[in-house]
Amino acid sequence: MKQLGNVWFMMLKDLKVFVTDRLALFFFILFPFIFVVIFNFIMTDVGVEDERLSLHLITQESEGGLSYQLISAMETKDAALLQPGEPEIIWDKDYAQAVKDVEDKELNGFLAFPADFTQGVMMGYGTHLEVVVNPASSSTRAALNGLASNIASKVGAQQLASNIAISLIVEENLISGDVSYLGEKIQEIIMAPTYPTTQPAVSFAVENVGKPEAGNPANWVIPGYLVMFTFFAAAISAGNIVRERQNNTLERLLASNATEVSILGGMFAGAVAKGLIQIIVFWVVGVLAFSIDTGLSPLAIILLSLMMVLVSASFSIMLATFTRTEKSTNALGVLVGLVLAPLGGCWWPLFITPQWMQFIAKLIPHGWATSGFNEVMVFGADFNAVIPNILVLAGFAVLFGIIAIARFRTSAL
Repeated sequence: MKQLGNVWFMMLKDLKVFVTDRLALFFFILFPFIFVVIFNFIMTDVGVEDERLSLHLITQESEGGLSYQLISAMETKDAALLQPGEPEIIWDKDYAQAVKDVEDKELNGFLAFPADFTQGVMMGYGTHLEVVVNPASSSTRAALNGLASNIASKVGAQQLASNIAISLIVEENLISGDVSYLGEKIQEIIMAPTYPTTQPAVSFAVENVGKPEAGNPANWVIPGYLVMFTFFAAAISAGNIVRERQNNTLERLLASNATEVSILGGMFAGAVAKGLIQIIVFWVVGVLAFSIDTGLSPLAIILLSLMMVLVSASFSIMLATFTRTEKSTNALGVLVGLVLAPLGGCWWPLFITPQWMQFIAKLIPHGWATSGFNEVMVFGADFNAVIPNILVLAGFAVLFGIIAIARFRTSAL
């Protein structure tokens, strides 16, 4: 009980120092919201433009094939005449160049007709349509797949109608006994244009259900700066630990019957208490002033926030074991915070960053925290979707704690 009392009083001491330090309160409570306001203002109305979808079509057939009729019927002749939201159909001529453009990410994707498309349709042995798309372009992939399915169904229906017409003509001529013109009639049906050039082969129904609205930027801005400044607070806590070690405060605590375990516990509890103050202020202001959406699972947001506090508290003690002076501790803490924050998605959402940055984010706690917040608050995921994020953050807290315990010293020597 005495050791628990020591932990309690050390935590109260750290809190008293924190709340009486006006500069620290400004930097960790008010200063972050300057960034929040600025970035929230900049990102307001971003994404309200309804960008037109462009679908590229290519044929490998020689001129005059069935695919030429199809593409000519669908090709957008005048983009100015398109309805809002209606996709633009573009006829590309070079298959090899289009593949290269997709590989270089200069083109999202295209739909290609094979060289034997007409023969496969006319002879009845079938053919295929090729969709080449950048994996990251989900909207283009869905649109091209839908377009390919539509073309296949229409061509199949037209071919079925031709086969039925041929069967009827053959039956009629065989019954009447007049087969002199049978070959000509069948040839006319086979060679007739599959689609009239004046009517599109595939039509698009466009329905406006309202003006596109941008998401609330505060839904990713506030969690990002919460993670960033929670770690900055950890750097300050680490500096306080080093200062107390330098001025022999920790050794005097040992002389007063406090154990290293209670000293570590008090430092950890103090860092956690300061972190809790930060996250409570962040979320209260976020909900009341910025109308952030906590998604389907507010519990997930609470647990992610608590895990970040535990990670930063463990990190602060670990950081203090790697430095000798308060200045070097503060400098190292700020450096680490400024490097890990952008890599972990604190300055921008991870889902818009390159793949290499998303990979690095999986190696640091910032990435798991911000991606968890984004899953719930931006993409509408439920609690189960962020369980891995919560568990990984708990693992970081344990890892940093083990290193801190192994390296902790009360003496500056």
